[in-house]
Amino acid sequence: MRTATVADLRNNFRLVSSWIEHGETVQILKRGRVFACLTGVGAGPAPSSLPKPDIMAQLKEVWGDRVFSMDEVRALREAELAEDQG
Repeated sequence: MRTATVADLRNNFRLVSSWIEHGETVQILKRGRVFACLTGVGAGPAPSSLPKPDIMAQLKEVWGDRVFSMDEVRALREAELAEDQG
């Protein structure tokens, strides 16, 4: 793994970007400490391979099997709007 300073990024960006383009991971140092790691786009996991949150399980955890009537939904929305305005 290569390292570069913040000043290297500013002054030698072509060199640092060529390392990244050739598959290197570059640690960026700021005041002698690792500040960030830069990798090429193809180096990390594809966004489609990341796990998706189970929204339905989260809703069930919060609300259980509760089914709201339209009047209850309307009241919740009105309360939310009143909260935002005042």
